[in-house]
Amino acid sequence: MTGLEAEPTLAAVDVRVMLAGLWTALMLTYLLGDVIRIFAGDFEPGRMQGQEVGQAMWLIAAGVMLIPIAMVVLSLMLPFPAIRWVTLVASAFLVIFNLVGLPYPGLYDNVLILVGFVFNGLIIWQAWGWGG
Repeated sequence: MTGLEAEPTLAAVDVRVMLAGLWTALMLTYLLGDVIRIFAGDFEPGRMQGQEVGQAMWLIAAGVMLIPIAMVVLSLMLPFPAIRWVTLVASAFLVIFNLVGLPYPGLYDNVLILVGFVFNGLIIWQAWGWGG
């Protein structure tokens, strides 16, 4: 390496890698909200929004949190154009899911959800414009 090689431009970054990175950022944003919720004391073991919940609800919560994790892998492995449509549907679902819960109790939660909306918007933008 001579040091004269140009840095890759944003357009040169493979869409699959870009999507995997955006899904990772989204997942970490969701996890950051959960960690802050615990440290802020806004968390009660065995409860969601003050209500006691059973195993079925925890399974649903795990499924929702698995979406960005699965999308990292699928972004790198699923063939085009299937990955384009799976990405659009998964990201739109998460936007709707989070919109239904607004507003959240803590300011940090609302800010992190807004950051998540930005990441989802970038994911949708990348997938929508992906020509294969």
